[in-house]
Amino acid sequence: MKSNYSDIFVTLSTDKIQLMVDFYSQLLNQQPTIYQPGIYAEFQLQELKIAIFQPKAERLAEFSNQSSSMSLCLEVINLVEAIAHISDLGYPPPGEIIEASHGREVYAYDPGNNRLILHQSLVK
Repeated sequence: MKSNYSDIFVTLSTDKIQLMVDFYSQLLNQQPTIYQPGIYAEFQLQELKIAIFQPKAERLAEFSNQSSSMSLCLEVINLVEAIAHISDLGYPPPGEIIEASHGREVYAYDPGNNRLILHQSLVK
């Protein structure tokens, strides 16, 4: 059976849309591919889109920041450089680098308090 899905992407709701758009523009070193100021921004990465939107006023309660187990994992080439970059943006990781069986990683948070995992795989 053919999939009915043509694309999958992550969306982040926020009441601080410009702050989030600025943060991800600087973090990803690119401008949004789609941008409607105050409403919606979309960043296209190789196989993933990250969309940021501001919910309509009547839907805000639905999207209030609630604790979530979901994280946005960003694979990096050099973890130390990635930590320096996100720290320069004003959002340093609160913890230390974790040595895991699959590589090294550190947790950080964006301006909307969404959990980011900066991950560097083991060299093969």
